[in-house]
Amino acid sequence: MDRSEMINSFYDGYYEDSRLARSRHGQLEYRTTMHLIRRFLPKNGKILELGAGTGRYSVALAKEGFCVTALELAEKNLALLRQNAAGLDNLTTLQGDAVDLSRFADGSFDLTLSFGPMYHLYEDAERAAALGEAVRVTKPGGVILTAFLSVHAILWDNYLRGNLAEGLEENFDGAFRVRHFREQLFTAYDVPEFEALFEGLPVTHLTTAAADGPLELAEGRADFAMSDAEFERYAQYHLRFCESRELLGSSSHLIHICRKNGE
Repeated sequence: MDRSEMINSFYDGYYEDSRLARSRHGQLEYRTTMHLIRRFLPKNGKILELGAGTGRYSVALAKEGFCVTALELAEKNLALLRQNAAGLDNLTTLQGDAVDLSRFADGSFDLTLSFGPMYHLYEDAERAAALGEAVRVTKPGGVILTAFLSVHAILWDNYLRGNLAEGLEENFDGAFRVRHFREQLFTAYDVPEFEALFEGLPVTHLTTAAADGPLELAEGRADFAMSDAEFERYAQYHLRFCESRELLGSSSHLIHICRKNGE
């Protein structure tokens, strides 16, 4: 089974459309990501979202008046994306793979969002292609936001309660170097490793931020509870410290932000 088949098979059985709303950590991921997007939004111009899922970000930005192009690989997600985009003439939806953006000319977009592709790219050549293409299609001076997963948070969230040995074997070799292989479906990184993927590209690193912090781990507890007021207060705290280097690895989802060199 190739990468595209694996991704389609997973999302055929998974309902992505409500992921960012049905849990506290999903709500925080959405709020933090929109907070970061708004920091770098152009006053006007074109936005590209790669791995757009069912369009939560693309639809929101289109409704704010931006011209958005949303690219999604998984067929089920794309169908839902197109339903959600109905009536938005400033939102173009396309099926495609982030490793090949040849349909777009150099410097086509003022802001590029890549919020899904790096979860599913395991080989060095594929990762290099996806990052290189995202940078290529962004205008000089434009900003690229790229989501990735923390290998440490993945270990804690998914394996700490009863199957730690399996999680360690899945994510690290015998010397505790991070592993990446196709059968993982979702692959994760430590922060310096991911930031190093941009070395040699014509970009300047601006920041790396935690999108949801340790909330996914906390929500795994049977006694977890957080009222709306408590969530609001926690979100304020999280936004204040989400770029603190000491806290990054505890977040399931992280966002690397860089600016393309040039005018």
